[in-house]
Amino acid sequence: MNILFYLAVILFAGIIMARLLDKVKLPNVTGYLIAGLIIGPSVLGIIPKETVSQFPIISEVALAFIAYSIGSELNLLNLKKMSKGIVLITFLQSLMAMLFVTLAMIFLFRQPFSFSIVIGAIGSATAPAATLMVVRQYNAKGPLVDTLLPVVAMDDAVCIMAFGVSTSIAATLMDNAKSVSLANLILLPIIEIIGALALGLLMGILLIIFSKRIRGENELLSVIVAIVFATAAISIRFNLSSLLSCMMFGATLTNITPNNKKVFTTVEKFTPPIYIAFFTIAGVELDISMLRNVGIIGIAYVLFRVLGKVFGSYLGARISDAPETIRKYLGYTLIPQAGVAIGLSMVAQNVLPSPYGAEIRTIVLAATVIYELLGPLITKKALIAAGEIKTV
Repeated sequence: MNILFYLAVILFAGIIMARLLDKVKLPNVTGYLIAGLIIGPSVLGIIPKETVSQFPIISEVALAFIAYSIGSELNLLNLKKMSKGIVLITFLQSLMAMLFVTLAMIFLFRQPFSFSIVIGAIGSATAPAATLMVVRQYNAKGPLVDTLLPVVAMDDAVCIMAFGVSTSIAATLMDNAKSVSLANLILLPIIEIIGALALGLLMGILLIIFSKRIRGENELLSVIVAIVFATAAISIRFNLSSLLSCMMFGATLTNITPNNKKVFTTVEKFTPPIYIAFFTIAGVELDISMLRNVGIIGIAYVLFRVLGKVFGSYLGARISDAPETIRKYLGYTLIPQAGVAIGLSMVAQNVLPSPYGAEIRTIVLAATVIYELLGPLITKKALIAAGEIKTV
């Protein structure tokens, strides 16, 4: 059957399952993942196993636009308005989740260092959509929510930067497994990260120059899509992080032309079907048989990531002298994990050799379903305990 037919099936299945799960207040991304799992080779087999290998272009496009969207939130003027406490909490809860997962993999499960730091970096990501859904649905208000919203806005940017460093180190270690030097271990990741950021900055400046001659939203959309594609392609060609470069592209636009909202709102008309296909395909590629092999490690990933988030949030809140409710409950509102983590797991599968890359992807996809099912409920309970959701 033609690949376009399978893409149609993927889109319809994702939409229908998301609609069904919306009736029980579960996030759309959970519906997409479950739909993909059902129609994929592991269950019904509607999407054949040999067809799955034909979808990587969709993943690359979706990841590029996810990173671009995250970069659009990194306005320096807005970041300066945030208190130092919120910035500290954001970094500590992200880095502690990474540290807890990494150390557990190394010392408890004797996993390779490259595998451990990459999955640890993925563990730092939080899904803002599920958290914001709960806040808006129950009209939650208070100091915990006031801290939570900017933290989840910055969290994925911190995660992408940590992932960029981790994958560069992992790649360097694997390329020089027999004769790795400290200079290579430090310099090569730095060069790759600086290169990705410089590319994103250059592409952002190019778009700003081109935008003065663009006529209408349709032409603007076409130019933005072309530059995002080019940014991702150049990054891949020169072994740079396409996530970092596309994020920097978005950050450049939002800081140099902060009032030009069209460069971001216009893209929103293009991305919905890409995101639906991306997450549903992630479910299609979920290999249930591999869960038996990574079961204990997968459970450890789920638990140690939560412990890292809770401890990091508490530590950051205590150092910054935040209210007791923030210290006690913020970490529990940061449990959901979805889009960025799934995307990073796909990148990890290409960076790490078999079977480690595939194991990371399986662990993260399975954990995402757990987090997206339980995360919103735990967030709600934490906000109720903090007195920021009215129960009467």
